[in-house]
Amino acid sequence: VCSLLAESSHCISSLRVCTANGGEVLHKKTMCMSAKTYSSTQYNMHNMYGYFEMIATMGALKTVRKQRSLVISRSTFPGSGKHGGHWLGDNKSKWMDLYLSIPGILNFNMFGIPLVGADICGFGGVTTPELCTRWTQLGAFYPFSRNHAALVSPAQDPTQFEEPERDAMRKVLLIRYSLLPTLYTLFWQAHTKGMTVARPLFFEFPQDRSTLAIDKQFLWGSFLLISPTLVEGATSVQAYFPQGVWYDFYTGEMFRSSGVVRTLPSPLDTINVHLRGGHIIVRQAPEITTALSRQNNFTVTVAVSINGSASGILYLDDGVSLESYENGQYSVVNYTLKAGALTSANSQHAEYTPAGGKWVEKVIVYGVSTYPESMDIDGTPVHRYIYDNGNQVLTILLQSHNVLVNSPYTIRWV
Repeated sequence: VCSLLAESSHCISSLRVCTANGGEVLHKKTMCMSAKTYSSTQYNMHNMYGYFEMIATMGALKTVRKQRSLVISRSTFPGSGKHGGHWLGDNKSKWMDLYLSIPGILNFNMFGIPLVGADICGFGGVTTPELCTRWTQLGAFYPFSRNHAALVSPAQDPTQFEEPERDAMRKVLLIRYSLLPTLYTLFWQAHTKGMTVARPLFFEFPQDRSTLAIDKQFLWGSFLLISPTLVEGATSVQAYFPQGVWYDFYTGEMFRSSGVVRTLPSPLDTINVHLRGGHIIVRQAPEITTALSRQNNFTVTVAVSINGSASGILYLDDGVSLESYENGQYSVVNYTLKAGALTSANSQHAEYTPAGGKWVEKVIVYGVSTYPESMDIDGTPVHRYIYDNGNQVLTILLQSHNVLVNSPYTIRWV
């Protein structure tokens, strides 16, 4: 750490070289360290400048726009997560930078800044079709997802690539949009309880020493395991599965793990994602904008645990109003599965009417061992359902039953 002799009002840092800063003077690209701020000197306040700038910017946007806004800064400080998000700064279009973005987002979630991401496809340099595809797949699961490049770098949005890469990018971005209700619920929990959105595996499995050094996989919440492809030319990935039941996110194929590494195929159009048994998530039919996605109806996805149970939670508000939670303009739905009965119960503000999409179109249950002979919802028979015997997946079609997403109901099957 470089010291400052503050007995002079001159730009003392211009006379002193900071060896900890590569031999540069302390005031490079900033003000003199002896400059006076409202509270102290620039030397004392420099690292907090971005923090106060974020507070002022967000406050002004709320005042002017009268609705929620977004502030993303590269200069953050403890407490910045209350006011905005962070991006990890200027990276390069390199495979190593793709990998290093994972510990970056995990660290900032632990710092209390959950809205964080890296520049997808790399900021500096020239990306490649394969690298940009793999980065878009990983970036679709950053809490803050943004493709960003330097002005001097070639354009790298999905339309710049050939059909295979373009289709792969579109596919994974639509998966992200379908998961927005789940991601939104995780951010609500971060807002109200200080929880992480993206988290390392050892957060959920602290007794499993194999998880301590894992920085090439991560979780959304406690339930969604993301295992990206991080090596050029790779068509498979080594993924660790902690003890428990895991389901392929796309097919519902079940795997019971005792805590092992598995080799998973990873063709160019796929990122490996698994849903943890015992959890329930809610998805929405995706569109090409978040505003349009919000108008679509919902799918409840249930991943059955070893003992046949599962639980989950969904937070709903209009997505734009200020202080929706603080003002009680929201709804919280709790889901439980036990003994072949899925129950939805509105635990908070049942009177709230969701904006946009309101109906549950279908329920997908992973891990149903036998074909149901009968089914009902609150005593009314359900006749439209599909059973995949190979993957043991039950799909219940509810379009004709007019099931509100935040209404109480119970679906039973035997």
